[in-house]
Amino acid sequence: DFAYEKKGLFEYFLTKEKAAHGHELVEKAVSLGLDTVFMHADDVRALEPQTRINLEGAVLFRGDAHLYPNKLMKNLLEWMKGNGVMLVPKSPVTGFEKNGKQIKSVITAQSRYDADLVIIATGSWSREVAAMLNTKLPLMPGRGYSVTLENSPYKLIHPAILVEGRVAVTPMDGNKIRFGGTMEITSTDKPPQMSRVRGILDAVKKFLPDFDVPMPSEKDIWYGYRPCSPDGLPYIGRTKSVSNCIVASGHAMIGLSLGAGTGLLVSQLANEQQPEMDLRPFDVGRFD
Repeated sequence: DFAYEKKGLFEYFLTKEKAAHGHELVEKAVSLGLDTVFMHADDVRALEPQTRINLEGAVLFRGDAHLYPNKLMKNLLEWMKGNGVMLVPKSPVTGFEKNGKQIKSVITAQSRYDADLVIIATGSWSREVAAMLNTKLPLMPGRGYSVTLENSPYKLIHPAILVEGRVAVTPMDGNKIRFGGTMEITSTDKPPQMSRVRGILDAVKKFLPDFDVPMPSEKDIWYGYRPCSPDGLPYIGRTKSVSNCIVASGHAMIGLSLGAGTGLLVSQLANEQQPEMDLRPFDVGRFD
């Protein structure tokens, strides 16, 4: 159980200009086979009777779903532990032992692990790990922030992106609501700018005037890093510098959406099977 719900996803438009663009968005989405419709403001409000919404119109992506990431990760880790996967926390990789073009072992500060195959799937830290193997992986962290109301007094049925505010609002796991946003291209070593959260909450108030969410204390603000490639495509494939290393990183803001498909492709590569799709657009060395 990870609170998976298929309720669709709204994109709310605050201005007439953006609402007009929504019609073009629907046309493009439908041409790609997505179940998508444009909705006028009153039709949206009829689907959200418990909430006042300021908007000129919206696009509804009917096929979208959402879940509670905390539950997903907790249950996934428990499943892995119960199925023979050894997890080694707080053991950052410091290097690799190689024999020619093959990795023989992975070195950490505490230990050494023999390896037949290495998969680099370390998110925004993948560039640094790949560099230990003389593999260039152009990648920058994109920091985002979120605030979660654990027992929200505000009601929203469908997840929504507040387009002009560049904020996502997600009701989930019962009575929780999460507000998230920003794409801060930065370094993982640079301290977070908690003031960014004020901008997120101000944007929420413009679209949802009854959502009077106070600025939380720093301990209640979550932030994390999305691994962003220069062209927006992930890296999926084997490295050229060594023969037994696969990279799976650079999924930016849609890692959860692409995770299962990437896992299948990595499994096929690891087992030397024909991948389900052409991986050339995701080639690890495409910027060399």
